[in-house]
Amino acid sequence: MPHVSSPLRLSADRSALWVIDLQEKLVPVVPSGDAVVEQTMRLVEAAKLLDVPHAATVQYPERLGGLVRPLDDVFDSPESKRAFSASVCRDALESWAKQSRDQIVITGIETHVCVLQTVLDLIAEGFRPFVVAEAVAARHGRDHEIAIERMQMAGATITTVESVMFEWVGTSLHPQFKAISQLVKKRR
Repeated sequence: MPHVSSPLRLSADRSALWVIDLQEKLVPVVPSGDAVVEQTMRLVEAAKLLDVPHAATVQYPERLGGLVRPLDDVFDSPESKRAFSASVCRDALESWAKQSRDQIVITGIETHVCVLQTVLDLIAEGFRPFVVAEAVAARHGRDHEIAIERMQMAGATITTVESVMFEWVGTSLHPQFKAISQLVKKRR
């Protein structure tokens, strides 16, 4: 009997990474903001190694600033928005849809506002959101917890940075396995 790979697993060929609103005036007010940025950077590095497209959004940058360092070096022109849901930013989504990339890996802040509304809208559009637990955060723990529960109940997959990276690479025979293993070792 041949091996069957689960359609519930992430695949680098079907995935995209979306970084939501990790901005200069937002990250400092979120207690785990710096850790979210660090975990997001690990995923960005993995995405680059595995040719997984990645994009970022910024909420009202005139007021909340641009992306924080080092993300501002990675994303030349994040899509700007005033709506809380990043799904109003169509450039990345339309590009990914054309490439049959239905698995959207989500990082960002705040979990209960922009992340939640984005995830709910992605589900409505037929995308499969994968929310990275240690790469999303909110100012208040209860808001974060309820949003995670709500997204999961709505059909999003809650996952971790390491799970994403190992699912993307799929096997220790992958040419980028050693590089991905090094990123895993970077964990705090």
